[in-house]
Amino acid sequence: MLLPSILRTAVPLLAGWAITVLSGPGLAADSTAVAGGTTVAVSGAYYLAFRVIERLTEKLSGPAWLQMAAGLLLGYAKPPNYASTDDVGALLRQSR
Repeated sequence: MLLPSILRTAVPLLAGWAITVLSGPGLAADSTAVAGGTTVAVSGAYYLAFRVIERLTEKLSGPAWLQMAAGLLLGYAKPPNYASTDDVGALLRQSR
């Protein structure tokens, strides 16, 4: 399913942008490039934090609500499930 992957990419980017914009008064960035780089860094940290929480909760059999909350904050409550294969054509067919 392609939608979960799209959501799990777009939501952290939007969250990073929102966090950067909302922290504007404390952020001394005169350049658009610096602001863009900051947005990417914040988005990456956001994604990593919630993905690690989600994965650790799954591996350690933690509370289901925590895993679901972390997933929702990534844009989709359930992590995508990718088949293990080297056949690119099969992967593309599965993502539809």
